[in-house]
Amino acid sequence: MTAPPAGSDTLMVHAENVHKSFGPVDVLTGVDLAVRPGEVCCVIGPSGSGKSTFLRCINHLEKIDAGRIRVAGELVGYRQRRGKLHELPAREVAAQRQQIGMVFQRFNLFPHMTALDNVMEAPLRVRRQPRPAVRELAAALLDRVGLADRADAYPGQLSGGQQQRVAIARALAMRPKLMLFDEPTSALDPELVGEVLDVMRDLARDGMTMIVVTHEIGFAREVGDSLVFMDGGVVVESGVPRQVLADPRHDRTRAFLSKVL
Repeated sequence: MTAPPAGSDTLMVHAENVHKSFGPVDVLTGVDLAVRPGEVCCVIGPSGSGKSTFLRCINHLEKIDAGRIRVAGELVGYRQRRGKLHELPAREVAAQRQQIGMVFQRFNLFPHMTALDNVMEAPLRVRRQPRPAVRELAAALLDRVGLADRADAYPGQLSGGQQQRVAIARALAMRPKLMLFDEPTSALDPELVGEVLDVMRDLARDGMTMIVVTHEIGFAREVGDSLVFMDGGVVVESGVPRQVLADPRHDRTRAFLSKVL
């Protein structure tokens, strides 16, 4: 593969011709994506289009079969020598992941820990930061997501929306450069969706770079700087959200939006 194009070192995320298969099933068949620092990129598409797999490839939770992914100019999961890729040791991959926060459909909180302890866990164990400073940071993050009064509650005592907000605070506790959201509201009851989207709006206003796989078209239209439509393992169309939603160029995009709008 050729060297990255001029200016690519200013991108937060730069994916080139990314392929990923699971056995005989080709899930990603040549994904290209560029996301600038501070940009909110929303990704939409039908189930099975490769959206979640691509998100997991960005932080090397899934190993790509071909192509390149760079975050803040650095190859993810690999080192390139003499034109060939060599996978990084697990320790270096883990260090890269510390720069990339991820929020999943399911909250994955530790059920035996309070909300505060869940947020404190990674800075304490992974970065080995002093407990008083971590506690102060975790309390501030819970306040940021509107849960200062629930710091001592256990996940089983929280609503789904509250648990997802704790999960967002937990990801932010590692001070990531990039946040990935994999359909963060899909497991929530409809009346709880808004409280999670409000937190994400606040993050966008604060300049956090975000890639959001979502079915929330209104959020994509309002908050997104770019909108990507994926189908069949590729990016079919991308552009300014309002423009793509109002006047899609491709038949596949039009067919999808006719069903969801």
